[in-house]
Amino acid sequence: MSTGTLIAIIVVAAVVILALTVTLVVLAQRRRLRERFGPEYGRAVREKGGKLAAERELRSREHRHDKLELKELPAGRRHQYADEWRDVQERFVDRPETAVSDADALVTRLMRERGYPTDGTYDDRLRDLSVQHGSTLNHYRDAHAVKTRSAEGSATTEELRGAMVHYRALFAELLEDERSH
Repeated sequence: MSTGTLIAIIVVAAVVILALTVTLVVLAQRRRLRERFGPEYGRAVREKGGKLAAERELRSREHRHDKLELKELPAGRRHQYADEWRDVQERFVDRPETAVSDADALVTRLMRERGYPTDGTYDDRLRDLSVQHGSTLNHYRDAHAVKTRSAEGSATTEELRGAMVHYRALFAELLEDERSH
């Protein structure tokens, strides 16, 4: 076997090994993003029109999220929030529209106290929450949609009841002590 042939075989082998390594790294990153973002991964793929653009967006969210100074709430504050949630639920019986609006405000206040920025748009809040709360993000979307329809006077009582359930899912997750996981 000539030296030229041997070099060609080595170069081809190195290129194949490099391609396999890159493919494995990309697949591992994709799996990690899918696991971390849950249903939000598929939504991002649909909205961005492909996996590469979606993954770029999700990594951007992670980068922004890493800069947030999120904090746990002391047990006393968690209990106060839980009490406030019970009050909001009790108000639902007499004033469902107001209770849904109050639930949204309470979730937003809890987000702020935990360290999430809440001064931006609703979409900004979704992006920030998606990194750690991708599994409950659809609850927040559904609840917010009903709250919006309620403000327009077009939400039914059953939809308002569903919104409260959706808000409760995100609220409970935000309230939880992350160290207990």
